[in-house]
Amino acid sequence: MKLKKMKVGDNGTVSDFSTSDPQYRQKLLRMGLIRNAEFTVVRKAPFGGPIEIEIKGFRLVLRSNEADAFEVEKK
Repeated sequence: MKLKKMKVGDNGTVSDFSTSDPQYRQKLLRMGLIRNAEFTVVRKAPFGGPIEIEIKGFRLVLRSNEADAFEVEKK
């Protein structure tokens, strides 16, 4: 499932990466988006805008294309 299909307040984990670009994948890893990392959806902008998640004690805002670069599992 993609992050943008989740609702505010939903919890999930990062399950896999959809991007084949190794540099972009490293960027996601540096932001804390590692496999099995648990997060909570805090806010979503309307009309496909940025999504704010809380992961590992900090908040991270992802653009729509960044949110599409990995798969999540809803808890």
